[in-house]
Amino acid sequence: MPDQHSLLIPQAAQPEIEIFASYRVTYTFYEEVRLRQAFEEYCEEYQQLANQHRQELIKMQGDFNLLGWFYRAWNRRS
Repeated sequence: MPDQHSLLIPQAAQPEIEIFASYRVTYTFYEEVRLRQAFEEYCEEYQQLANQHRQELIKMQGDFNLLGWFYRAWNRRS
């Protein structure tokens, strides 16, 4: 019985399956490389932004606290 249907439904050739399997592995590998590079770039940008914020914080801590001066004046009136 299986021999009758083998002519109607062709079996996939083994080399084609291997080609698609190697394509899938290659695609998955390059996708992983792309994702890791994107994550590395994100981490570098985040680190640069964090350093910039640290520098701004240090600069702001040395600035005159004008808002605090107004709050002290406001609290003294009350």
